[in-house]
Amino acid sequence: MPSSEVNFKIQDEGRLAELGYTQELRREWSLLHNFGASFSIISVVTGITTLFAYGLNTGGPGVMTVGWIIVSMFTLIIGACMAEILSSIPTSGGPYFWAYMLAPQHNAPFFAWITGWFNLLGQIAVTTGIDFGLANLISTTAQVSNGYHASSGKTLGILAVVLVSHVLINLFSVRTLRYMIYTSIVLNTLGVSCLAIAVLAKAPTHQSAKFVFSTFYDGTGLPGQDGWSIRASPAYVAAVGVLMSQYTILGFDASAHLCEETRKAVRDAPLGLLSAIAGSSVIGFFLIVALLFSIQDFQAVRTSPLPVLKILMDACGEGGGLVLMVLIMLCVWHCGLFSLTSNSRMMFAFARDGGIPHRLHIIDRGFHSPIRTVLFGAGCSFLLALPSLGSTVAFDGTTSIATIGLYLSYGIPIAMGLAYPRNFKRGPFNLGSASKPLATVACLWIAFITIVFCLPAENPVTQQTLNYTPVALAVVGVFAFGSWFLWARHWFTGRCRHHCRICIRQLDFLGEEMVYRSDTVDSDGHQRLKSNEGTNDGFQPSDPDFRKRGESRGGLKKAGDQKISVGREFEVYSAPAREYEEVGEM
Repeated sequence: MPSSEVNFKIQDEGRLAELGYTQELRREWSLLHNFGASFSIISVVTGITTLFAYGLNTGGPGVMTVGWIIVSMFTLIIGACMAEILSSIPTSGGPYFWAYMLAPQHNAPFFAWITGWFNLLGQIAVTTGIDFGLANLISTTAQVSNGYHASSGKTLGILAVVLVSHVLINLFSVRTLRYMIYTSIVLNTLGVSCLAIAVLAKAPTHQSAKFVFSTFYDGTGLPGQDGWSIRASPAYVAAVGVLMSQYTILGFDASAHLCEETRKAVRDAPLGLLSAIAGSSVIGFFLIVALLFSIQDFQAVRTSPLPVLKILMDACGEGGGLVLMVLIMLCVWHCGLFSLTSNSRMMFAFARDGGIPHRLHIIDRGFHSPIRTVLFGAGCSFLLALPSLGSTVAFDGTTSIATIGLYLSYGIPIAMGLAYPRNFKRGPFNLGSASKPLATVACLWIAFITIVFCLPAENPVTQQTLNYTPVALAVVGVFAFGSWFLWARHWFTGRCRHHCRICIRQLDFLGEEMVYRSDTVDSDGHQRLKSNEGTNDGFQPSDPDFRKRGESRGGLKKAGDQKISVGREFEVYSAPAREYEEVGEM
């Protein structure tokens, strides 16, 4: 292994050790892989295609385009605040562990518990929304092209097949995931750009700029009923209509959940998160504008079971439209794949810290994957889709749950960092003096969308049109808060205090590999981590004399080493590393 790679390996594992954890997942992902994972989960073509009809009926083209710009701006602010925290606390736990580290010590486990459960709900709902959306695309495309008779039961069957395919890839081809990211990046950049250009080029006529950027349409009323713009106000419809944009730019916390598999995590994971949001914002706006300009008959598109397919077929013919729809389906499939990957890593970390059963925190030695959380995540995603059997708005509810659950989990650690700045030790990526103002804006926006997305989107409100998001969030909220006060507060500490035997062996290995010395100090007062890898003079980690040898070589605590506190239960003989070097004989 090249010297530079060894140094970065020491940096990543050393920082993880300072936070109280050992390296259990393979750290093989680069900046491009980390960016690709979040970029693939955001997958603008996925959210835009599945919610295009919602956007047309809830505000129309004007809300879709202007709303996209506004949502992109606020999401970039949220992403910047999250990237700053990620650079300081690079663990797979993501938001819930950030909340633990940033909250006051006596309340830290409580905030970690609440954040973890909302993040868990959001992760599951995102996977459900993506794969259920793909199942709907397949069903509707088949119905339009060859007369296939779609039903809720058949759509659920397609969803099950899609989930199984994602499970198999995550279980048996973990290394392949890194290479599939390249395919996903190409599909979601060049593929989507070519699709937009093709539609614009082939469309017989084009809508005016006034139609695309300023047309307001309220289709929220059922036949014979007034819409919400009359019953409430156009502003109400516009606010509810931004769900399409906000749901689309979602899931970028994958860069955090995959940071324990990313090299140079304190730098590359935050950059991966921010670049995924920025790239998705630009490509998504281009795609929305291209589709809206290419609409031939607004009413026909609006009432179509799959508006995007209608636009593609009107512009490129039936054959060309179906080919482009297959391209979209491939993008959505990759989006669901990496959503389950991120989902499983979050559950892996939460199980490691006791938030869910610890038995889920197992890395299979053969697959090098947390197979139990992969299966658990897929199963929960399927269960969340079952209400679609009896409700026509279940999918819209799922997207609202995903949006609110995840953004609440994003907002809590941002608010903790804003309220308790002394607990926030910033990493290499930081916002400087802009940190507090941006965090304030981020928290206010998250509060706004949390309220808005709980409101009904169709009038009148019936059993079929009820927005079930408040119900689902109430259930999770009652469980999270109730379980905390009833029993979790007695044993949940926010992170793992008692490692299983596997963890103990990994801790021993890390102690043998890393050297924490205080005799080498940078100009800014930070210690440098040194590796004694390969200098054990023939001793193996299993050798009973190795620990004694390690003490004399610096592998374990030694007199004169500086003890620092890293959290609430752990102490490590090190300091945040800036520079790294290998050592031979000491």
